[in-house]
Amino acid sequence: MKAIFGLGNPGKKYKKTRHNVGFMAVEAISEQLSASFKFSKKFNANLAEAKVKGEKVLLVKPQTYMNRSGESVRALVNFYKLDPKKDILVIYDDIDLPLGKIRTTGRSAAGHKGMQSVISTLGTDEIQRIRMGICLLEERPKIPVDKFVLQEFRKEERKIIDEIIKKVVDLIRLWMESRF
Repeated sequence: MKAIFGLGNPGKKYKKTRHNVGFMAVEAISEQLSASFKFSKKFNANLAEAKVKGEKVLLVKPQTYMNRSGESVRALVNFYKLDPKKDILVIYDDIDLPLGKIRTTGRSAAGHKGMQSVISTLGTDEIQRIRMGICLLEERPKIPVDKFVLQEFRKEERKIIDEIIKKVVDLIRLWMESRF
């Protein structure tokens, strides 16, 4: 079994914000896999279950709020006895990447509190990840980062994000298929 975690914040208020691109990506792959999310109190997460090459894949949207994402991730990893280095993929926003860029590398959290929570609770930084750029470099936020990431994308930015999410879904598919 494998698990794909999209990081974000729960609730309608945050649904379309920059900080929720992780949720957006797992929602997009869940649609392709015809998997529906249901809330799990045990893991404090919305879970969708799918099969890829006959193997179970969990799509996960932690409902702990971004900065405590690790609590939900750890609960699932421990319950299903997953190897954080091989069995999980974490998808999240990266303010240091230009809008529309994707990176699959990284060891540290690089200031991302959600990813830092995951690293801290799992006790390893050897976690497979997909980071999505959310900021036009020429428009580096002049407001505090925590306020910027909770803003919605502008119309022209949303078009870029929608295209990038399609590419991220392709990367997720490649990751899933190479794992089984």
